[in-house]
Amino acid sequence: MPGQTRYELLWRDRPQEEAAHFNPAFCGELLARTINEFSKQAGRSMPLAYAFLVAPLVLHPSSRKALPGRANTAFASWAGDNADTLSTLADRTLRLRPVTREALLFLVQIGAVKISGDGLGIGNRPLKLSAKPSVSTDEVDEMRRASGMLGRWFGNQAEPAAVLQTMGVRV
Repeated sequence: MPGQTRYELLWRDRPQEEAAHFNPAFCGELLARTINEFSKQAGRSMPLAYAFLVAPLVLHPSSRKALPGRANTAFASWAGDNADTLSTLADRTLRLRPVTREALLFLVQIGAVKISGDGLGIGNRPLKLSAKPSVSTDEVDEMRRASGMLGRWFGNQAEPAAVLQTMGVRV
């Protein structure tokens, strides 16, 4: 329909590749992995703002490859070494905001995630994230690993505002 953004289109009317990569169930699984690992690492709910960094960092191949291999990597030094990646992050975060919203809505509707004043926590019906799908690709497996590492890495950071500022993202 004229005047609609592609995120307002019915799923059957969206471009096939976008529907495959940006569908709420898949992006929700990545978010749930991040939230789960954050909760384990930090022992608290994940700040909502971090949810909007997951898709731009994990779905984008160059950004995903730039992520550190370990969650104890110093954030400031990583950011300094990856200024090129961070230079486009704010724009990708803004463009993928509707994708993140749909994924969060999906997770909340199925009870996998809960939203509170403290942030995002594991819901009363969490996803079974340890189960490895029988059919997967190396790229999707990399995305799953990266989203979990991102949760642990964010869980090691002191202040969400400092992380967002360093990454050039405004809430």
